[in-house]
Amino acid sequence: MNAPPIYGLMAEFDAPEDILAAAESARRKGYREMDAYTPFPMEELTDALGIRHTTLSLFVLCCGIAGGLIGFFMQYFTSVIDYPVNIGGKPLNSWPQFIPITFEMTILFAAIGAVVGMIFRNGLPRPVHPVFNVDRFELATRDKFFLCIEASDPLFDRDATEAFLKSLEPSHVTVVEN
Repeated sequence: MNAPPIYGLMAEFDAPEDILAAAESARRKGYREMDAYTPFPMEELTDALGIRHTTLSLFVLCCGIAGGLIGFFMQYFTSVIDYPVNIGGKPLNSWPQFIPITFEMTILFAAIGAVVGMIFRNGLPRPVHPVFNVDRFELATRDKFFLCIEASDPLFDRDATEAFLKSLEPSHVTVVEN
């Protein structure tokens, strides 16, 4: 597999308005493979980067439904088929007594599905990322804002992309090594 010689180009900005404007400009220019790093969450940046919403909520719903069905039918199988015991003339399939366990299994499976889905969706575990090779990147947790256009983008041309990023007037433009 041929990996690009570099991961991408990263521009450093001093203000949240600057990175928001830079992400919108890059999106209008046609770049799609990019990411932004900020010291605090910025909801507007998600739209500016063109990040689409995931199907994680649908996955969690399916896990919850599966957990509820497993919980209900596990009790049904135990009470009606495997070990039927008639106590006090109650019917074997008394569904109201199955509700607490069914509810708990729904919540358990949905929570486990959310954690597992989030881990896979975020590409974890990934202890080493190429952006950590940039010396100034540690400032992303303090007071600087970074926009990285990845080399895997179809429009990526090292010289043209670097010129584009410099036209956005960042404080630094850095090559991100693989």
